[in-house]
Amino acid sequence: MVIDLRHHLGRVGERLAREHLERLGYCVVAANYRTRFGELDLIVCDETWLVFVEVKTRRTGALESSLQAVSPEKCRRVRKMAAAWLVEASERPRSRELRFDVVGVTVDRDGRLVRLDHLEAAF
Repeated sequence: MVIDLRHHLGRVGERLAREHLERLGYCVVAANYRTRFGELDLIVCDETWLVFVEVKTRRTGALESSLQAVSPEKCRRVRKMAAAWLVEASERPRSRELRFDVVGVTVDRDGRLVRLDHLEAAF
């Protein structure tokens, strides 16, 4: 049950992050893309950027903020996953620039957005 709650919390955060990015004008290229290294949360693009987005979601009162939860090891894994996606995805947008962003989402006990932090070019 704990895993299901954590999975649900993650999906809520990813939905909120996706809506935020779409409001900024990004198009979603892929979501929850599985590679042998793990899962890419979101891949979005605009006319200039192809962005790999790591989403971290926490409830209010968590000991660690959502942005603090992205460790150097996680950054290395996301880069490996992005490289795998670039090789595997033949029908991908051809953007001039690549970027790795982190979106930290904090929600209350009812899953309502309390705070959203978008860190562009996080790593």
